[in-house]
Amino acid sequence: MTLADLASFRPTPPTVAGEPAGFGVVGMPTNLLAAASEERIPGTVLGWDVTVRFVPVAYVFDNGDGTTTRSATGGSSWTSLGQGQFTPTPTSHAYRDRGTYPVSVTVEYAASVDFGSGTWRPVAGVVRSQAAGYDVRVVEVRTALVDRTCVEDPTGPGC
Repeated sequence: MTLADLASFRPTPPTVAGEPAGFGVVGMPTNLLAAASEERIPGTVLGWDVTVRFVPVAYVFDNGDGTTTRSATGGSSWTSLGQGQFTPTPTSHAYRDRGTYPVSVTVEYAASVDFGSGTWRPVAGVVRSQAAGYDVRVVEVRTALVDRTCVEDPTGPGC
């Protein structure tokens, strides 16, 4: 059994998102997230009734700026990791310049086949499925150290 034999079986495309939703700050981590799960798809291969199982084994994020990030998982939210916003995660990326970046993710799945016996037979190689269409707008943030708030001094810097 080869991947070519499984060409008619395709896992559901993954989803891609980020934190904060749709934007990032120059030089600070933007947390990218992807979702994909194990799938079992019944069908026929070479005249045999089979179930094909796809298990995600790698997530390759195209950060949209010419770099990629590879991870064994699709990442987790800052909240679920117990981290503050704009802190590094295994799937985060810090953009160097302002702009809008088209982010995508390619999930690599290990495939295996069950011919009805309950025994999974691995198939060499990986099947790839891609999600695209998530834009990250990266902005600059400037701060100023002032001795009074804008309420106290409405004409102060940044007010």
